[in-house]
Amino acid sequence: MICQKEMETNIMVIDSTFWVAVSFVLFFGGLIYLKVPQKINEILNKLISDIKNEIDESEKLRTEAKTLLDNAQKKLDTANNAKNEILDQARKDSDKMIIELNDKFHKSSDLKKNLAENKINQMKENAIKEIKDASIKIAVDSVKKIITTSVDKSKLDTLFQKNLDETKEELKKINS
Repeated sequence: MICQKEMETNIMVIDSTFWVAVSFVLFFGGLIYLKVPQKINEILNKLISDIKNEIDESEKLRTEAKTLLDNAQKKLDTANNAKNEILDQARKDSDKMIIELNDKFHKSSDLKKNLAENKINQMKENAIKEIKDASIKIAVDSVKKIITTSVDKSKLDTLFQKNLDETKEELKKINS
């Protein structure tokens, strides 16, 4: 009895295993018959192709981005160089302008100083001339009074003319 039960159990086990195997083969056979692996392969190939296209597109975008970045960097470098050149030129121009203004200031102040000195010298010469003229006039008037009171008129006119000529000569020498 025990044997018979064991045998029935073994047959049942074999039967269940058999049916599982048969259903497995049928399932895969049905999948192959319905071309499911080809469809899965096509879907996978399409996905692979789409991924490759996206990778290629992203590579193109990366290349374009790198090109744009390089161009932008070149433009930035060019702008920086231009900025530096402009700043250097502005510094040179401002230094040159400062030097020119400084020179003009010194020349102007020297010119004003010379003009002031010339005016002072001219005023001094005019003052000396006026003093000499006044002194000469006073001296001539004094001599005239002395001579008119002590000498006769004919001698006086001759002496006066002689002194006047000598004075004129002396003045010409002084002015020269």
